[in-house]
Amino acid sequence: MRRRLLALLVVALISGTVAGAVANAKGRPATVRARIPALPARREVADVCPVPAAFRPAFVRAARDTGLPLAMLVAVGQVESNLTADARSSADARGLLQVLPSTAAELRLDVDRPASNVLAGARYLEQLLQEFHSTDLALAAYNAGPTAVADAGGAPTQETLDYVANVTALWRDLRGCR
Repeated sequence: MRRRLLALLVVALISGTVAGAVANAKGRPATVRARIPALPARREVADVCPVPAAFRPAFVRAARDTGLPLAMLVAVGQVESNLTADARSSADARGLLQVLPSTAAELRLDVDRPASNVLAGARYLEQLLQEFHSTDLALAAYNAGPTAVADAGGAPTQETLDYVANVTALWRDLRGCR
């Protein structure tokens, strides 16, 4: 039940227009204008999420386990690693969802196994959504770290603003994919 409510909250936040969500100070956005978009025409909905077949079960399981939209997880993976399992950042974030080894260890998951990496990234993103109550702030925290986002009252750098915009745009393009 909690997962379904969280999923509905995430969908509601994405469907509406959140004014200044990334730039606003600590916590909730100051102004929220709810807008329910029309259902897209069938041809506008991506039928299949563009995930390599070897990783599809991991993404589907992580989406089911956390209640996060599959399209959101695929968008994060695409922006983070271009869906490359052996990707590694200069900060030592690893794998498809670029999870730090310390984050995976806290979640008792293995950052170097693709299925575990995707689940760790999804669970961490779920935690950030619960902490920040905003998809934009949670995505900013996923990129820059929750302390940096809390201290800055939003995205701390232009790089993080670009990251949130890129993930959100790709997520919208993939909406409805299965």
